[in-house]
Amino acid sequence: MNAIQVSQEGRVRRVTMSRPEKRNALSIEMCEALLSAFDSAATDPATACILLDAEGKVFCSGMDLDEALEHGPKGELEIHERLFTIGQRITKPIVAAVQGPALAGGIGLLCNAHVVVAAMGTNFGITELRIGMFPFVIFRSLAAAIGERAALELSLTARVFQTDEALRLGLIHQAAPEFELDDRASALAHTIAGHSLAVTTLGLRYVNEARANPNEAAQLARALRTQVFQHPDYAEGVNAFKEKRRPVWPGDATA
Repeated sequence: MNAIQVSQEGRVRRVTMSRPEKRNALSIEMCEALLSAFDSAATDPATACILLDAEGKVFCSGMDLDEALEHGPKGELEIHERLFTIGQRITKPIVAAVQGPALAGGIGLLCNAHVVVAAMGTNFGITELRIGMFPFVIFRSLAAAIGERAALELSLTARVFQTDEALRLGLIHQAAPEFELDDRASALAHTIAGHSLAVTTLGLRYVNEARANPNEAAQLARALRTQVFQHPDYAEGVNAFKEKRRPVWPGDATA
């Protein structure tokens, strides 16, 4: 069985973790498959948004512990570093739909998504210390998502919490009844995909580069804003708004 399943739904690329019998634990194979799927979507001009979800009752239980013991401290480090920093590099939006517990590395995936929707009653936890590990690789993305003090408290206590607290912390953005989760997340992904891909890409490029180089953020904003003003999608967006019609992005034809 493949570690993930990939399908195209219009301008949305759906990437589904597919190891339900292993609680979607992040094996090396799954990590490589996820990175390959993200990279493929990032370079596909027909894809404007990525929707990440999972099969089964658990979204992701974290790293595959059997593999971790087998390969030792360096076996998964590089692949995890790449996977848990994907949100800092990719310039196409990732929407995550969380239908069951997200623990340890599963939280790392959520912190690298741009929009997260979870089913009500979902459990979350940075549980590494329960097995004698600290969340070294995901801590930076967790701190960027919810703040360093909150990230540290969750890491040190290793406690499990639910959707109401995840919402308050900013770990997730919306909660939905379980039976509505896929429809809600899919609708959000298609809404995002309906925007100008060219401008969305420039926007995410700004966010990523400004985060890495905060002293250059203002200069970068001016440069990218000038590009947007000169892009035909901006003129189309303004004209469509004035004419009360749906825009047809000219940039999509040349993306």
